[in-house]
Amino acid sequence: MSRDLALPENWRTLLESSRAVRERAWAPYSQFAVGAAVLNSDGQIFVGCNVENASYGLTICAERVAMSSAVAAGATSPVAICLSLAGEPLPCGSCRQFLSEFNPQLLLLLDDCSRSEPPECIHLDTLLPRAFNFSVE
Repeated sequence: MSRDLALPENWRTLLESSRAVRERAWAPYSQFAVGAAVLNSDGQIFVGCNVENASYGLTICAERVAMSSAVAAGATSPVAICLSLAGEPLPCGSCRQFLSEFNPQLLLLLDDCSRSEPPECIHLDTLLPRAFNFSVE
């Protein structure tokens, strides 16, 4: 993936928010804690962590929790999201489609918290180039 996209001005705040909420992840089955922090166009930040369930299909990813929290607060114009986990931080296909609903050009900050490097930046549409789109007129 490309590392030529610039980090947004407040990337450290997003990173810290994402890492902090990761500590509250409910992952008793996989032990795979994930945190996410969404930056809305008005500067608000919304966080979410993954919440697992014994019925695996009911598990919800951190990205969708964070974006759902933003929507619940009336914030539907995300410009960036930071995803923090130990390992390769890539959103699953469901999360890619879910986030694309709000901004196909969303800037993703991919934070492997087991490393000391700044997060990688990539646009969502690079990971999901032909997202499903249902136009309502």
